[in-house]
Amino acid sequence: MKGRKYSDDYRYLTEQLRKARKEAELSQADVARFIGRPQSYVSKLEMGYLRLDLVQLKEFSCLYKKDIGYFFKDWE
Repeated sequence: MKGRKYSDDYRYLTEQLRKARKEAELSQADVARFIGRPQSYVSKLEMGYLRLDLVQLKEFSCLYKKDIGYFFKDWE
């Protein structure tokens, strides 16, 4: 998307979001059903077209069975 500027940290978060979903062996459609949103919503989050807030991240963290620190670089 032209003009889209995100920090390296946010780009890392979206990459980890996609990776965690795949490690959980879930499709975007599966995730969409769990969170009550369309598949396109999950796709846009993973591509960085939509911003993810902390409450949503917690929901994904639980769904993917990942510690929230998994989604951040240099989390201690």
